[in-house]
Amino acid sequence: MTKARLLRLSVVLVSIFMILLIIVYWDNVGTAHFYLHTSFSRPHSPGAIPGITAGEDWEALPDVDEFLAKLLSSNLKQNSSIPRKTEQLLVQGSSKPVVSNLEENVRGYDWSTHNDRNSLDQEKLQIERQRTLREFCANSSFTFPTKERSFDDIPNYELNHLIVDDRHGIIYCYVPKVACTNWKRVMIVLSESLLDQGVPYRNPLDIPREHVHNTSTHLTFNKFWRRYGKFSRHLMKIKLKKYTKFLFVRDPFVRLISAFRSKFELENEEFYRRFAIPMLKLYSNHTNLPTSVSEAFGAGLKVTFSDFIQYLLDPRTEKMAPFNEHWRQVYRLCHPCQIDYDFIGKLETLDEDAAYLLQLLKVDRLLRFPPSYRNRTASSWEDNWFAKIPLAWRQQLYKLYEADFVLFGYPKPENLLKD
Repeated sequence: MTKARLLRLSVVLVSIFMILLIIVYWDNVGTAHFYLHTSFSRPHSPGAIPGITAGEDWEALPDVDEFLAKLLSSNLKQNSSIPRKTEQLLVQGSSKPVVSNLEENVRGYDWSTHNDRNSLDQEKLQIERQRTLREFCANSSFTFPTKERSFDDIPNYELNHLIVDDRHGIIYCYVPKVACTNWKRVMIVLSESLLDQGVPYRNPLDIPREHVHNTSTHLTFNKFWRRYGKFSRHLMKIKLKKYTKFLFVRDPFVRLISAFRSKFELENEEFYRRFAIPMLKLYSNHTNLPTSVSEAFGAGLKVTFSDFIQYLLDPRTEKMAPFNEHWRQVYRLCHPCQIDYDFIGKLETLDEDAAYLLQLLKVDRLLRFPPSYRNRTASSWEDNWFAKIPLAWRQQLYKLYEADFVLFGYPKPENLLKD
C-alpha cells in the first residue's frame, strides 16, 4: 500500500509540475494572441486559404510535443473570439523619417511609389523557389558542411537568427545585408516587443536603428533554453511546425560587396578594430596602425576588397572564430535544409515579395514594409569589383559560397570564374 500511495503521489506531483510549467509558458508568450499559421506554399484548393487545421499531422510528434501541441489547440478554440488589439487600422507614419545613421544617409531612401507587377505570379514563384531548395537539400550528390545534420544537432548558439513573433505566429530568419534592419523593425511592430513611452511602435521607421539591432529587443530561438530548459527543443519544433517561417536572401557575391562597402568603406570603429587591423597587418603588411578608424581613414589606411577576399579564403580565419554574420553563408545562419521555410524572399524582388508576404500573413492592414534604398548594391557591379581579384581566388570564393548560390537558385557567375 505504501508503494501504491507513493506512486499516486508521484503522479500527482508530476501533473502539478506540468500544469505550472504550461501556465508559466503561456504567461510568457501571451495565449490570447496566439493563433495558427502554417505553410501557405503547400497544395490547396483554389480560393482556399493555405494552411492546416488543428490536429493535422500531430500524431507524428513525440509524447511531450503532442501533449503541448494539443494544449495549443484547446487554447486556440478558447481564444478565437478574442480580438487582437494590434489589428487596428493602419497607422500612417510620417512621410519621411529623420535618418541619422551614417550608413542610411549614404545610401538614402527611395520614397517613390512602386507599381505592382501584375505579371509577376508570386504564388508560382514561391513554389519554384521552394522546389529548388528542397530538391538540392534532398540531392545526395550535392554536399556542403552541416547539410546532413538534423535540427536537434544544431547548437543553440546557431539559432540566434530565428526571431519569433508569438502574437501572429511568425518566425523570421534574418540575414544581414538583406534588408534585415527593416524586417526586424516589422517584427518589432508585430510582436510589440518594444515600447515608446509605454506605447508599442506602430510605424517601423519610427524605431531607432540602435534598438533594432539590440539583441534584447527580439525573442530568438537561442533564448529558449533559458526560458524553458529541457522543453525548449520541443517548443521550437511545435512553433516550426505551426508558425509561418520566412527569410530573405540575395546574390551571395553581391551580398559580400555590400558587406564590404558598409563595414569597411564607412568609418566603423568596431569593425576596424576587430577585422580591419588584422587584415591590414596580414595582407597589406602594415604595422603600427592607428588605434581609431578616423585616424586610419585620415591617413588613407583602408582595407581593400582584395584584403577582404584574402581574409575570407584564409584557412586561419575560421580557426580563430566563425565568420561574422555579415558575410557568413545563409545556410549557416538559417539552416534551410533543417527548417522547412514557407516563404523565400529575395532582395532582387524585395518590393513585390514584401507586399505579397504581408498579405499572406494578413498584417498588410497593420503596416507597410519600409521603402527600399536607392543605390542598392547591384549585381551588375560584380565585374568591376572582381576585376582585380585573381581568377583562382574567385573560383575558391565561389566554392565557399556555392551552397547559397545553388539552394536559392542564383546562377553560377560563369563570367567571373573563367578567363
